[in-house]
Amino acid sequence: MKSNFYQKIIYQLVSLIIIFPIYKLLFRGILIGKDNIPEKDSFILVSNHGSLLDPPLLGHAVGRNISFMAKSELFSIPLLGFIIKSCGAYPVKRGIADKTTIKVACEKLSNNNSIGVFIDGTRQKDGRVNKPKQGAALLAYKNQKLLLPVAIINSHRLIRFKFCIPFFTKIVIKVGQPIKPPKVSSKNDLLKVTTYLQESINNMLE
Repeated sequence: MKSNFYQKIIYQLVSLIIIFPIYKLLFRGILIGKDNIPEKDSFILVSNHGSLLDPPLLGHAVGRNISFMAKSELFSIPLLGFIIKSCGAYPVKRGIADKTTIKVACEKLSNNNSIGVFIDGTRQKDGRVNKPKQGAALLAYKNQKLLLPVAIINSHRLIRFKFCIPFFTKIVIKVGQPIKPPKVSSKNDLLKVTTYLQESINNMLE
């Protein structure tokens, strides 16, 4: 209980002192579809992925402490590692079927903590969902939690330079209608839900 309390305090401080100025002042971030965010029960946020800043920006924008799976290498980057750890991120080893990671995700959901999944598994140069993985649908089935499709627009091109002067792109985050978890874990059902998530996110990106 104490660890959860301190985690929330650290998250709120990091969100207010570090993430808020980045999100609001640098990138003029706005959130669309706030009413679609579940108020009480935990859920699985599913998003496209274009930038290393996506986890803290998404967590701050939706107003919930979202625990994202993050590459284990990111935790060794001084400032970024501190931020994502403070925001509840947990490491995953790329290219390995990490049962421990899945177990941690299920434990967080069972303790009413929401988690975030980048459906492609890695950053995409065009910022869209191109090759979605079925992990989010499987977690939703195992825990019977709602899937929340979210599109983060322009995260793949946050900063542009003109005459050596940096220009910060406006970030728009759109939240779609929650999607019910699959009732069975057959390949067809997981693929159907995953494809629906892909279409929902890409449509919001248009």
